[in-house]
Amino acid sequence: MLRNAHFLGTKIRNLRKRNKLTMEDLSSRCVKINAEAAPSVSYLSMIERGKRTPSKAMLEVIASVFQKSPDWFLDDAPEEEAIIPDKGNWGGIAGMALEPGFLFSKEILQIAIPEMLSQTGTSGRQFAHLLIRAHQERNQNHFPDLERAAEDVGKKQMPLNLEDLQEISKNLGLKVKWFDDLPAEVIEHLGVTSADRVRSFFTAPNIINLNKSLKKQPVRHKYDLAVYIGHMTLHNGDGVKSVMLTGKQQVEGFREIVPHMSQASAVDAQDIMHAWRDFECSFFAAALLCPKVPFRRLLEQHAYEVNIGKHVDVSTSIVMRRMTAVSPYPHWHYFDAYPPGKLNAVYRGNGIPLPWGNMRMVQDPCQHWAVFRKIDSEMNYSSAQISLLDVGNETRIYCCESIKVKDLAGSHQVLCAGIELNPAIAAQGKDANVIAEDLKKACGGNGGSAAIPKSIKKELNSIAKILNIAWLERGIDNEARVICPRSGACPREPRCYNC
Repeated sequence: MLRNAHFLGTKIRNLRKRNKLTMEDLSSRCVKINAEAAPSVSYLSMIERGKRTPSKAMLEVIASVFQKSPDWFLDDAPEEEAIIPDKGNWGGIAGMALEPGFLFSKEILQIAIPEMLSQTGTSGRQFAHLLIRAHQERNQNHFPDLERAAEDVGKKQMPLNLEDLQEISKNLGLKVKWFDDLPAEVIEHLGVTSADRVRSFFTAPNIINLNKSLKKQPVRHKYDLAVYIGHMTLHNGDGVKSVMLTGKQQVEGFREIVPHMSQASAVDAQDIMHAWRDFECSFFAAALLCPKVPFRRLLEQHAYEVNIGKHVDVSTSIVMRRMTAVSPYPHWHYFDAYPPGKLNAVYRGNGIPLPWGNMRMVQDPCQHWAVFRKIDSEMNYSSAQISLLDVGNETRIYCCESIKVKDLAGSHQVLCAGIELNPAIAAQGKDANVIAEDLKKACGGNGGSAAIPKSIKKELNSIAKILNIAWLERGIDNEARVICPRSGACPREPRCYNC
């Protein structure tokens, strides 16, 4: 059995969690069946972690609790879902079982991961973004410690004007220097290229260097100051320097300052820490400018309209990002994209599959995603779309609001915030799967896009009222569209022109 039990611990743990049992509960139930063969809590913990293999008698007792055959727990059991970790409704890519456990030990991973990154051409920073995204989605974008730190500094005041932020910066000992065109030696020191548009950067111990173009854009000026206030508050301005870029060259808006940055394949271990600190400062800045409680009230007052940034002098990007963090409804996603398909930032607390990533461009993304339609459109006003997407064996209904804006360099980008509707439908006692399938059939009979039938529209309008999201109501009045992650797997009939 030892040679065929690599997934045994994973299967037991997943069954236990899916049945809402603690290890004490499972051990107790095993005792009731056979006290002599039942595992203790500590032994059960070691079994689940792959440190011990149960005896035949012990496995029979555990199998009896879950009404399974003992053979079901061995490696060749056909049910793949049995070894997929139960991650609930959090976002991101579905997890996989890290078995056999000895191959996924900390020591082996520390050797294998840098080698994997170097062979695939993945930078340490790109890998860090994937880790941060998974952590962000696992926590549903809730970081109470960062929220509290921002509230302590800003005293939950909203709006904070530019003078307020300048005063906070001064009290923290920060000084501002303005620059126009950076000399070649500074560009080289920052590790950027001449194609990059440097918005700002920090030099220890307390200097914020700002691009003069920010003087004409107070909203972006405020955000950059807030980021470095976060750096000073969270990290004491300890010299971990970051440069904020704009335009298509940026990656998550940040790149660490590394003198004479090399293109070597080796991964610097500090990349992960620097990227995480950049994320912390970015989250802090948004929380400082839009504190949770007053911003949630503002969202409720204006039914989550994406243009409410004008009331508090913040960008649409911050408004959309903060929606995902402060809304009581957890099933959000957010995209920030540059044409033709560069993903700058993403959050998917509803687990929506991605049509592309930020590590490489995809050649055949589905053109019916709202973010792609907006990229190719001349329209600069916001628009809402109801979408149907097959995820696993289910059809899910999404609604998003997209808007095309310009960054500091004048480049177009598309911001998109959206929600999944299935959980909201189910919360009202309705069968979300049936409604989604009926809507999909209506679209399927019309080439993949169709007006929403009156009966379904009534249900969705009810959800829009409950969630108090104005653009959801507007999206319901438009045609629903069938979308997919890749055009090569198009579910439409007839299939899209580029499939």
